[in-house]
Amino acid sequence: MMLSRTFQPLQKSITRRFLAAPASTSSTKASEPSTAGSDLANKKLRLVVAVGGNALQRRGERLTIENMLKAAADMAPTMAKLTRKHEIVLTHGNGPQVGELALERSGATFDVLGAESMGQIGFVLAQAMSSNGVTAVPILTQVVVDAYSDAFKDPTKYVGPIYGPHEAQALQQSLGWTIKPDGEYFRRVVPSPGPLEILQIDAIKTLLEHNPSVLPIACGGGGVPVSRIPANPQTLQGVEAVIDKDACGAKLATELEADAYIILTDGGGIWENFGKPDAKEMSEVTPEYLLGTKAGKKFPGSMGPKIQAAIDFVQQSKRPGAWAAIGDLKDVADILAGKEGTVVKTDVSEGVLWRAGKSGPGRKETKEPPARA
Repeated sequence: MMLSRTFQPLQKSITRRFLAAPASTSSTKASEPSTAGSDLANKKLRLVVAVGGNALQRRGERLTIENMLKAAADMAPTMAKLTRKHEIVLTHGNGPQVGELALERSGATFDVLGAESMGQIGFVLAQAMSSNGVTAVPILTQVVVDAYSDAFKDPTKYVGPIYGPHEAQALQQSLGWTIKPDGEYFRRVVPSPGPLEILQIDAIKTLLEHNPSVLPIACGGGGVPVSRIPANPQTLQGVEAVIDKDACGAKLATELEADAYIILTDGGGIWENFGKPDAKEMSEVTPEYLLGTKAGKKFPGSMGPKIQAAIDFVQQSKRPGAWAAIGDLKDVADILAGKEGTVVKTDVSEGVLWRAGKSGPGRKETKEPPARA
């Protein structure tokens, strides 16, 4: 398929920042900078870095190829600098792009659309990285899921643009879409089963081991969802779903035995009471604290999956001292130095340390559409 140079324009919405659930009232300490920085600043690390919609779609801009190229060009110098010091595998979201492709081709299934968006975004990122002296290799990655997962009973993955109530109802009736509220508006949702097996994992490992100067781009948009035929497990078939890229990134980082898994957003780290006078950002936090406070659970389509992915990696990694981080794309160097974002790790005094002297800005309303991973 030849993609048009301009996608349908995104509609307007209310931008929401992502919140963590309120923490417990137990005593906690403040820390500046995070102790994570003491070990990271001068050490070469194997990192899996996940970038969301902010990397390829600026808030308020139309989702066009030209704007994607421009946003990728802005992101590339930061990533190039990171690759010169560390061993990086890059993964990315595809929510806006795969949703727009679905509008263009309503008869196509999401496994095919996911593969198309992976190729499209991989090209955009590889071109931007090449302009900064880094050879990037996009890998069309298939990921096995359970075709009978409960995720198919309750679709949760937002894709595509937002709609008003009347347009949403018309699309639901005419195309059979599942549509759910997204703030004051509505968006299409599709099933998002968990990743079970990354089929191209050996190819990614080979690139890292034999050509470390190359940047693999893998598991874009969570990978192309496929399932194994029970009667013949070697036979694969596509699955109508979109895998959460943060969950797949966590599995990718675990299988690569990465030192860390970094999830980059446009909203900073994990905050308590964001937008309120007593807002504060977590500097370091344990998985147990996040689970105990149900952080991000109120936001199953945005911050919730990122927090859960960070927890999963830290708890499932076999690498001693493995950690995850959530922070702003522009702050990636300071995240590694422990000065920005939130680091998720197993050994944190009293479960959480707060970012000293930093409070969140007041909540602002805007007509710009929300960025989605």
